[in-house]
Amino acid sequence: MELDDLKGLINQKLMEGSPNITENNFTDLLKGKASSVISKIKKSLWFEIACCALVVPLFIGIALFSSHSSLKIYFGLFGAIFIPFTLIFFYLLKKINEFDQSVLPIKENLQQLIKMLEDFTRRYFQFNMALLPICFLVALFLGYNEKEPIAVLDNIFDKLKVNKSIYIGFIVGYSIAIVFGLVYLTKWYIRKLYGKYIDQLKLLLTELKED
Repeated sequence: MELDDLKGLINQKLMEGSPNITENNFTDLLKGKASSVISKIKKSLWFEIACCALVVPLFIGIALFSSHSSLKIYFGLFGAIFIPFTLIFFYLLKKINEFDQSVLPIKENLQQLIKMLEDFTRRYFQFNMALLPICFLVALFLGYNEKEPIAVLDNIFDKLKVNKSIYIGFIVGYSIAIVFGLVYLTKWYIRKLYGKYIDQLKLLLTELKED
């Protein structure tokens, strides 16, 4: 049941003169809605944990079995970065479970939960934005210093038959487009998994303040 549906149900009961809708009933209904939103946030966290569980062994596998030293270093480095990130997701899941089972008043509970989630999403976005140039620079450095040529890439460049200036221009333009695309995608991704649910919790908090 969405928040608007919940408000409609309460208003209908009040119009019907139902004696069962009291301040405590209203708070209990909102608490149930909050638990529903929190369960959706938990699903988002489990999705992230599952993705990390797939990415970490994949990256480490490439680092162990690739014949190219640049690929070994690149995927080994970023595979290792995902390990503490996975632990952060587990920690956040643990804290959300504590909020969901807290005996604190629902208004205070929601305020603390919203603050924690807003801090997490802000730092999550900042971390991803800091990681983008690092990924690019590391890849550029490793590619430049790769002693053993990568046959697939060499074949592509040979077929295109472009000179060095066109190639560099293409790489720069492509990198800029990728960065802008990833910024938009990261914002959309975080909003999809967490942002819209934070907004729903804020609406619930507003309803409690108006109560």
